[in-house]
Amino acid sequence: MTLNEPRAERPHMLLIGASRGIGFAMAEELLHRGWNVTATVRSTNAALHALSARYPLSLTVEHLDMTDTAQLADLKTRLRYQRYDTLFVNAGIANQNQSETIAEVSTEEFVHVMITNALSPLRVIDAFQAQVTADGLIGVMSSGQGSISNNEKGGKEVYRGTKAALNQYMRSYAARQALKTPDRALLLLAPGWIRTDLGGEDGAFSLTETIPDIVSVIERKRSRPGLEFLDRFGKVVPW
Repeated sequence: MTLNEPRAERPHMLLIGASRGIGFAMAEELLHRGWNVTATVRSTNAALHALSARYPLSLTVEHLDMTDTAQLADLKTRLRYQRYDTLFVNAGIANQNQSETIAEVSTEEFVHVMITNALSPLRVIDAFQAQVTADGLIGVMSSGQGSISNNEKGGKEVYRGTKAALNQYMRSYAARQALKTPDRALLLLAPGWIRTDLGGEDGAFSLTETIPDIVSVIERKRSRPGLEFLDRFGKVVPW
């Protein structure tokens, strides 16, 4: 594909949360591979707008704080005539002090992280599911720390809990949708411990070495119906 190829002939992703880190790198990789991308940010983002200048026919930037239901409704209205091959929710946060236990975190911060990581992604999916093509993919960025089976060392309790909740809600969503859209591809993706603002400086992997794998998993999963919890190599993560 080339930059001059008509937009309609390219696969199109609605990417929620692309201002920095994994989301921004995903947008850049997708554009490089010939996708159209509609990417959301919570506030004005110079880097993403600069990327839009490089790909003026392929990247559209929209504003959304997905925890704000009014903003979500407004975005749904603005994009109501669009169709997407993939909807992917990347946005998420961690509590400020990830070493604190679930008993130590403040109620306010716990609620904020849970709303952002578990409730809001499902609200986004509910808002845009009808605009995803029948053979398209709906995916969410989860975490290996959301695996209950693999939690043998503890730590990062608040973040772990919200991602485990996200996984549970996606399984419930998949069960509800099975009779309506049995061929729908659904994905929970565990990207690995990456050096980003969220992952921290001690992350085991860089964006450069992980993002191509992440995008490839999303591309391959589009052809496989049903919900899977996969890592960046496409390997199944235990629930």
